[in-house]
Amino acid sequence: MASDYAPFLERAFSIPPAEDSYAMTPSSGEVPRYLTGTYYLNGPCLFSRSGQTYRHWLDGDGMVTALRFGDGPVHCTHRFVRSSKFVEEEAAGRFLYRAFGTPFEKLKRGLGLESPVNVSVYPFGGKLYAFGEQGLPWEIDPVTLETRGESSMGGRLNAVTPFSAHPKFDPHTGEMFNFGIAYAAAEPLLNVYRFDAQGVLRSRVRHKLEYPCSVHDFGLSPSYTVHYLSPHLLDMAGLMRGGKSLMEAMRWEPESGSRLMILRRDTGELVTAFHLDGKYCLHLINCFESGPLLTVDLLELDEPVYGQYQVIPDLFTDVAEGYPVRMVLDLERRKVVERCELPYRLSPDFATIIPDLFMRRTSDFWMLGISATGRPGRKFFDQLVHGSFESARVDDIFQAPPGVYLGGEPVFLPDPADPHHGSVICQIFDANRTSSAFGLFDPFHVAAGPRVVLPQRHASPPCFHSCWVPMN
Repeated sequence: MASDYAPFLERAFSIPPAEDSYAMTPSSGEVPRYLTGTYYLNGPCLFSRSGQTYRHWLDGDGMVTALRFGDGPVHCTHRFVRSSKFVEEEAAGRFLYRAFGTPFEKLKRGLGLESPVNVSVYPFGGKLYAFGEQGLPWEIDPVTLETRGESSMGGRLNAVTPFSAHPKFDPHTGEMFNFGIAYAAAEPLLNVYRFDAQGVLRSRVRHKLEYPCSVHDFGLSPSYTVHYLSPHLLDMAGLMRGGKSLMEAMRWEPESGSRLMILRRDTGELVTAFHLDGKYCLHLINCFESGPLLTVDLLELDEPVYGQYQVIPDLFTDVAEGYPVRMVLDLERRKVVERCELPYRLSPDFATIIPDLFMRRTSDFWMLGISATGRPGRKFFDQLVHGSFESARVDDIFQAPPGVYLGGEPVFLPDPADPHHGSVICQIFDANRTSSAFGLFDPFHVAAGPRVVLPQRHASPPCFHSCWVPMN
């Protein structure tokens, strides 16, 4: 019989969202003096309107949170992204657009979903952008979080351009890379984009795909882009003509196998592709090179996870196991020469590394996990995990107390005096008290719990992706 491993989780999705800006006072610990910059977080925060309720975690309208660290107290700001969807539905007083898991009738230009802009937030080219699972990014003010408008990236993209929520940025060249899947039934395409440091689109390359697969993330190394293609397939015709939600139009076909495509990042041309077992990858961790060897670190799941995001609030009821994986690829021999699975199978997600080691050899990473994985019943992220590929160990784990849940991609905040040391920040939702906070952890001893707790004035649901922007 199913049990409830997430008591009071429903409170996270019934909170009346609040926009605000205020100073934060730590309830425990002292904020390190070396932290000078802004932490940004994006995620779905509005799940009901005028008696209508969303079914899926990805349906909620996006709210961006900013924590500014520097002289004086930490300052926190919460503000909704005023997307076309949000503005139009606010005016109507009800939901209008078909969502990821809730089948309302209206489609964007009759072709797809209108983005709730609720997945990620990143700076690029001196601007700050919020991203959704589909659709163009929206520029927001980096201080006030006021929405400035939808961005076509200099007019090179349009309203139906496939563009993901997971751009990657080369810290040395300033370039931005991204991808998007075009789900045409006859000829699904992988689109790969390269923008220079000024935001000018320098290339857009298209590759035919064997199937119309749903892809959320990709990897970047100094020479390549890396694309893990899982057989989680979208029936676009059913979405447009059948009145289905996106979730209802998807199917899992593990017998079709997965693919790992390696493309040259300068030209976008195909280098090679590897056929893999039918596993699912939502997020990669890091990619780096050594001669002809390309190392790809990622989180591999036995099954797709998006179906576990509904029905709110009963999430992850039978979530599949997963594990951190390191694959070493010999690109000259077109062979996987090494595969290492770390001994942590509790549905890991939202992995992060030390920012200074992006695209370089790295071992340590941080992620969230679900302790009740494998047991039927609703559950949620309640572990902050530090793992190491070098030691092949995952034994530094913070276990949240019962009724306390974790959200947001944990982010490593480096100490400028030594960028390999610092703090890891993570969102904390206490369902027992219906309160929210941010915790700062010792990156190499997360099991000890947060060294600093920064309570929010208003509770907010667990969110998705985040980033750190150091002060110049």
